[in-house]
Amino acid sequence: MNKQLKASFPIFQNPINGQRLVYLDNAATTQKPKEVLEAILSYYKQDNANTYRGVYTLAAIATEAYEEARNKVQDFIHAENGEVVFTKGTTQGLNWVADRFLEKVLKAGDEILISPLEHHSNLLPWQQMAKKRGYLLKYLPMKADGKWSKEDVQAALSKKTKILAIAHVSNVLGSIQDLKELADVIHSNSGYLVVDGAQAVAHLPIDVKQMECDFYCFSGHKMYGPTGIGVLYGKRELLEEMEPAEYGGEMITSVSKYDAKWAELPLKWEAGTQNIAGAIGLGRAIDWIKEQDLSCIHSKEQQLISSALKGLQEIPSVTVYGPKTAKNRCGVISFNLEGVHPHDLATGLDQYGIAIRAGHHCAQPLMKELGITASARISFAVYNTEEDVQIFLQAIKELRKFFQ
Repeated sequence: MNKQLKASFPIFQNPINGQRLVYLDNAATTQKPKEVLEAILSYYKQDNANTYRGVYTLAAIATEAYEEARNKVQDFIHAENGEVVFTKGTTQGLNWVADRFLEKVLKAGDEILISPLEHHSNLLPWQQMAKKRGYLLKYLPMKADGKWSKEDVQAALSKKTKILAIAHVSNVLGSIQDLKELADVIHSNSGYLVVDGAQAVAHLPIDVKQMECDFYCFSGHKMYGPTGIGVLYGKRELLEEMEPAEYGGEMITSVSKYDAKWAELPLKWEAGTQNIAGAIGLGRAIDWIKEQDLSCIHSKEQQLISSALKGLQEIPSVTVYGPKTAKNRCGVISFNLEGVHPHDLATGLDQYGIAIRAGHHCAQPLMKELGITASARISFAVYNTEEDVQIFLQAIKELRKFFQ
């Protein structure tokens, strides 16, 4: 399946350093199928107009396409009407929640609980709001496999813990959290669960109602859609009670000189001209994922993770971080080659046409917990193949000899 799918992605027609591209940096961003690119181009060529503002036919077509994309997202994550807000990406959604929700439900001295493996986008908003408003930021104790049980979370709670913010899937370790378990624990403490879903949406089925999370944020570009578009899911009653994060056109029902009334959800949260083409592209990406069957995608990716893990663990001087088996991983493997800086390793792999990530992966506190400053990371998508894995492993073996 994967080899045939590669033909849907124009970028793989272009060689890198004289080699065919082996793209293993999908946790940073995925490549885009031609169907998504065509949907974006079609909007600009045929349907380009601003949404909600015009009574003419073209504006109605653009508005309908934008809302159709929202409906696709809503169906994809099993949300209800009014609960899907378009954003620039995961980062913006998490910042909005940290700012506007905390001011409603927290007071000075209340606690925010996060894990030590969070991406900076799910750390800095809470950290900075805690500093500004007198909240207390607490961390779950580190676990080598990167997964916390309900007992782990329960032990870290106090009566003042009101927020649990955690990644569904770690962008470094690939570990997967049982969100329903964690939701039950924090809700029993009269708190709320906020989820960074950026690394999960392209790999796992998402059902926000079954998970019982209060907020779930993700980005389009990590699920075969365009950059600059993301989603903030929030329970309707919570989004309604929060103040909008931004003010401007089309998010109001009326404005006087000294007051204003906000529009109904979700438009209350979407001030100004939105990324219409991005939303349409995201909608088409969701269609494309459904056409491939998400369960089939996950199964194929798990086979690749298992193969890559086994291959890396057999190479002397390689340290792999996180879960030891593919069963408890999703999409990502981080590792180091003894005596070789990750940046040097990534530069060497680039000469083979292999694209990986090297650095702290926007997770510096986690690097400190692991006792390192950086790591190399490979991450998989629907178009990766066993051949990609074997090319990568052979290159690692050759580079190990070269650096020694």
